[in-house]
Amino acid sequence: MENRDYGLGDIVELKKKHPCGSYNWKILRMGGEIKLKCTGCEHMVTVPRSKFNKMIKKVVEHNENNK
Repeated sequence: MENRDYGLGDIVELKKKHPCGSYNWKILRMGGEIKLKCTGCEHMVTVPRSKFNKMIKKVVEHNENNK
């Protein structure tokens, strides 16, 4: 399994775009599941961490408050 460098408050780009047209999501909660908010339409979803690790393409912006 690949180690990802993402954390709470980071903006990540996913492989597939949301129906609103945005690829970018903000991480709101982390644990066994990851809670995400679309940066385009602010729709929120919760996905298992294992599925999220397959969905993520890259980290667009790191949250400097958590480093």
